[in-house]
Amino acid sequence: MVGHATMIEGDSIRTGVTAILPHEGDLYQERVPAAIVVGNGFGKLIGLSQVQELGELETPILLTGTLSVFRVADALVDTLLRTPGYENVRSINPVVGETNDGYLSDIRARPVGPDEVRQALRVATSGSVEEGAVGAGTGTQALGFKGGIGTASRQISAAGEVFTVGVLVQTNFGGSLVIDGYPVGKELGEAPPHDATGGGSVMIVIATDAPLAHRQLERLAVRSFGGLARTGASLSHGSGDYAIAFSVDRSPKGGSVSYITDLFVAVAEATEEAIIASLFAAESTSGHLGTVEALPVDQVVQMLDDAGWLVRDQ
Repeated sequence: MVGHATMIEGDSIRTGVTAILPHEGDLYQERVPAAIVVGNGFGKLIGLSQVQELGELETPILLTGTLSVFRVADALVDTLLRTPGYENVRSINPVVGETNDGYLSDIRARPVGPDEVRQALRVATSGSVEEGAVGAGTGTQALGFKGGIGTASRQISAAGEVFTVGVLVQTNFGGSLVIDGYPVGKELGEAPPHDATGGGSVMIVIATDAPLAHRQLERLAVRSFGGLARTGASLSHGSGDYAIAFSVDRSPKGGSVSYITDLFVAVAEATEEAIIASLFAAESTSGHLGTVEALPVDQVVQMLDDAGWLVRDQ
């Protein structure tokens, strides 16, 4: 389940919260196997150490802007402590990730608070996810263009079952855009509106129904960075790159899984596509320090078509 709270106020606030809930029950009581992997640790993600120590997730995953991450974590804890049945709870490990949306949003104002956190949690639903400049992606930029929230998924058939790997990304990183191996950024023939090689960050959230334990989820999360690299990311010094993976199957088998490589391929492909989806869905946005233009989608599609990169059915 995914929910957004989008904040657009005046000329300077372009930010928000995105909430990811593994299931609709009480996650604190019905925890799910999870792992967090750090591609580059220039970030302020909260809750990492306990997830890695215990191999489980006990709160929703929230994404927001960098300097709001602490307020969002506090609001999540406060919301849970007010929940009936939590009267004797004395420890909560909120998991909150971030990217820096300080160009389009006045990040020092730290505008995100309890109302936005509760809204994102309240409106979270399963099914199609709104993408682009919404929620935690409202003020982000990626690969020189307007970034945002993107999603994609893959299915594999193995052991007589069908398993799904779903990926949600919050894109805010530098590089030169590549789509399915085609150098779109270079072929556009003009400098993007902002430094495409600079810092930024990406949050990658991976969900699967395959019965994976902590170590297997950790290995799955590592492969998502392969999909990130395929999009032309510069993987810069100042980019906080994190992947969080969880399984909605709460009875992981552990040990060797014969189809793990198929899941690795699936997560790399889904991450790559989710990043591209975030760019295709985003709209040009003006804010605190200027404007970030959206990817010229029609031009890009025509470019790929002319190059023979698009596969069409009859």
